[in-house]
Amino acid sequence: MRKKRYHVGLFVLLLVMLCGCELPGLGATDAGGGIVIAGGNTTERQILAEINAQMIRHYLPEEKTNIINNLGSTILIHQTLLGGQSNFSGVMYTGTSLTGEVGAPPTKDPEEAMVTVQKAYDERFHAKWYPSYGFENTYAFMVTREMANEHHLQKVSDLAPIAQDLNLGADTAWMEREGDGYKAFLETYDFTFKDVYPMEIGLVYSALQNHEMDVVLGYTTDGRISSYDLVVLEDDLKLFPPYEASPVVMNDLLQEKPALDWVVSKLIGQISTETMSNLNRLSDEEMIEPHVVAERFLTEHDYFEDVNRDQRPAELDAAQGEPTQAPRPQTSGMTLTRALEGQAVERLIYDPAQDQKGGK
Repeated sequence: MRKKRYHVGLFVLLLVMLCGCELPGLGATDAGGGIVIAGGNTTERQILAEINAQMIRHYLPEEKTNIINNLGSTILIHQTLLGGQSNFSGVMYTGTSLTGEVGAPPTKDPEEAMVTVQKAYDERFHAKWYPSYGFENTYAFMVTREMANEHHLQKVSDLAPIAQDLNLGADTAWMEREGDGYKAFLETYDFTFKDVYPMEIGLVYSALQNHEMDVVLGYTTDGRISSYDLVVLEDDLKLFPPYEASPVVMNDLLQEKPALDWVVSKLIGQISTETMSNLNRLSDEEMIEPHVVAERFLTEHDYFEDVNRDQRPAELDAAQGEPTQAPRPQTSGMTLTRALEGQAVERLIYDPAQDQKGGK
């Protein structure tokens, strides 16, 4: 979900593959011997990549850990995993991958979706798709609290009696989506709005807050839901498939570093939808850098020391004693950036001084 700059990113990757050349800093052996986490160009992906990286540095400080950001879609992240440029994805979403790289038909059953992608990733892509962090990031219809109170709105079906008077603002990509897009909405809920306005997904929240739209389609973990006090309506007829969020790690990396599995598993089931929304809000609305948001979150939860404590690998105690927080290495923020057409793709090494600046 949250796909941006898809065409430019995909063009760059395909060009590299066709030409047999390599992106600077992302050669076929870049991940060899180290842990390279594919983040993304969304706040959520960057925060989760940082959470995993900092967990690894805390428990496995001897491991070299890098993050690749600015990958604009699931397909690009998937290609870096298969191509060896990365070996760890900070987050993947069941609904996206199910009908994407896995090529399976959509399902409304969360357990079926999870089992299907886990089996496909293990057998076809040789990677471990972990259980959910504890949240899903799916589409959701939302209204202002004022409207919800006035019309007693709790679920999408409650809109039916007044929909003919309401304007809907929706993600442009959703309008053409198969399976859970606008056409499927009409078939499932059997009512229409006065007008439907395709919009950039990042604009729908302010449009609703400013009363430019009556109803919008947004993402369930967006921090602006709480910032603007919006009300998410229950998808009571189950239009949208599950989009549960999970980390994914290549099997060969887990075989090489078995203690890594224990570290990653500490995060499973520990991040609720409300928590992820709040973390996104801190970065999007309060302009706090993702790595700072991640550090505060992990410090607050003591790096989940008590989770799976009894399963702590013996080799960790033998090799390093009690876990300590490792310093953030200078190479940990390795970031892919794509320039405009005709300009070079370049690799930027993390500069700690940049994190002291305001903004994102």
